[in-house]
Amino acid sequence: MNDTEGRPERRPRYSGRNPRGFARKYKERDPDRYPETVAKVLAAGKTPAGSHVPILVDACLAALDLRAGCIGVDATLGYGGHAAGILKKITPGGKLLGLDVDAVELVKTTTRMRASGHDTSVFEAVRSNYAGIANVLATRGLDGVDFVFADLGCSSMQLDDPARGFSFKTAGPLDMRMNPTRGLTAAAWLAKVSANKLELALHEHADEPQAAVLAAALAGRDFSNTLALAEAVRKTVRAIHQEAVELTVRRVFQAVRIAVNEEFSALEALLRVLPDCLNPGGRAVFLTFHSGEDRRVKKAFQAGLRGGCYARVSDSVITAGPEERRLNPRSNSAKLRWAVKASTCQ
Repeated sequence: MNDTEGRPERRPRYSGRNPRGFARKYKERDPDRYPETVAKVLAAGKTPAGSHVPILVDACLAALDLRAGCIGVDATLGYGGHAAGILKKITPGGKLLGLDVDAVELVKTTTRMRASGHDTSVFEAVRSNYAGIANVLATRGLDGVDFVFADLGCSSMQLDDPARGFSFKTAGPLDMRMNPTRGLTAAAWLAKVSANKLELALHEHADEPQAAVLAAALAGRDFSNTLALAEAVRKTVRAIHQEAVELTVRRVFQAVRIAVNEEFSALEALLRVLPDCLNPGGRAVFLTFHSGEDRRVKKAFQAGLRGGCYARVSDSVITAGPEERRLNPRSNSAKLRWAVKASTCQ
């Protein structure tokens, strides 16, 4: 009998002290089995592969003003970090609906939530874009909820996994779809988009100063992977400092991602129906990560205040403090805004 028969396959060894590729970071992606490795990564101010460190958790919970028995919606469930904090506040007696359009991550997060003891009586995962929040509530017989929370943008799990195509750190398919089963990939979108439309997207979605030059160079082209697009951007732009070039690459990826997923259209749809989804006195709390998102949330809240749908809105944004920024650099651009539903809304 072969001595090796029946043994589990040995994982491939990696060179150096730490694995660089996402696929080889198996310890970071298994926190239950390797908690010490995850703790070291967090202490270094990094996000463990395959996970997401929630941002401004205490500030979000304070703005939501939760209590036991509340019923509400986490419109962007993601890894479930904010949802876990919400559930501690609203139980016993409360319930949370967790919405996410990303079927890949929704299954993983639901499994974690169930393992934490949250059954369907207190937590329900719903595969839905947050633009469909009104329909989600209607199908469950809910006229309104006590709170709606939304953490906008892209999650660390999506950014870190090369197979999702959101990042140019390593080669991956140029996909970028939040819902990988629907719509055009980023590669397909770029191959068919006109220069005028791409220029508009770069302006509106990323405030890109070299939008016209980039649009002329990138629109209608076929890109084999994420690195090919990044290199095309680098060859197109002119900048003295390499740091400025890389910032442009990030802005292009952001603009394309927003366009592919129609994120601003979905956000505007959510903001339109939001007052009708809240009970009187209900609260809405939004985390945004760039000017396009924050501008839309701010204007919607201010318009609702003037129109009498909101009794109060945040006067200014809440941002992460120095220590959180050090421990989680992805919190640097986060802005928190909140609104409280009026007792009557025309």
